[in-house]
Amino acid sequence: MTKFKRFWMYAFLTAAAIISIFPFLWIVISATNLSKDVSNGRLLPGSQLITNLHHLTQQINLGQALWNSARIAVITTVLALLIASLAGYGFEVYRSKTKDIVFNILLLSMMIPFASLMVPLYRMFADFSKTVPFFGVDTVSSVILPTFTTAFLIFFFRQSSKMFPKELLEAGRIDGLSELGLFFRIYMPTMKTTYAAGAIITFMSSWNNYLWPLVVLQSPEKRTIPLLISNLGSSYSPDYGMIMAAIVISTLPTALVFFLMQKHFVAGMTGSVK
Repeated sequence: MTKFKRFWMYAFLTAAAIISIFPFLWIVISATNLSKDVSNGRLLPGSQLITNLHHLTQQINLGQALWNSARIAVITTVLALLIASLAGYGFEVYRSKTKDIVFNILLLSMMIPFASLMVPLYRMFADFSKTVPFFGVDTVSSVILPTFTTAFLIFFFRQSSKMFPKELLEAGRIDGLSELGLFFRIYMPTMKTTYAAGAIITFMSSWNNYLWPLVVLQSPEKRTIPLLISNLGSSYSPDYGMIMAAIVISTLPTALVFFLMQKHFVAGMTGSVK
């Protein structure tokens, strides 16, 4: 590659990076300014960050909202990884025509929009409220159960399992491991990059989930951080500086999870097995 082509390639990548990072940079800068400065499009950092955070803590119970979101996201991620990996492992390692038909039906479910399922789901959890209150409306369980695994995540684990060396399973069987032992002691450690990628996808999706928690969570003390930020923006005269500060705080956990697991995420998405 000539120096001229390399220059234009790096120039294009630099411009693309600036365009991609600008929205987040603007949010961080806006969190340090007054509401009127945000409305006027000020692009210089201000000195109102502490004031915005103080107003934010007075308006909402930020700690409780973060705890609600973290609890739901962590439990959902753990359950999703366990169940989706078991399903993907089973579909790939113990293949049969019947299992392929079931898997194809499972993939068809990806075509159904979640909005069309909300009414029957809500009615189901409303019935649970009468018989099994722990799984009823306005509980953490009602948020987790419909979303703790998806057809996409099962598909993701099955496709990644195609790269898994089956010889390791045969060696484990010779050593006397049970089928569950093969999964937990051989498959899971070998597929750690796939688990990392699945964890990032699931955690971010659960943390940012808005529509279903909005429908099923009714008590203010049980609402997650996206719901509270939405309430801040629905007032008659929203304080944009305070809202931007809340958005920055709500973004930090997902950004931290991504950057800590970035290396494994890239490897997992490319299907590599180590």
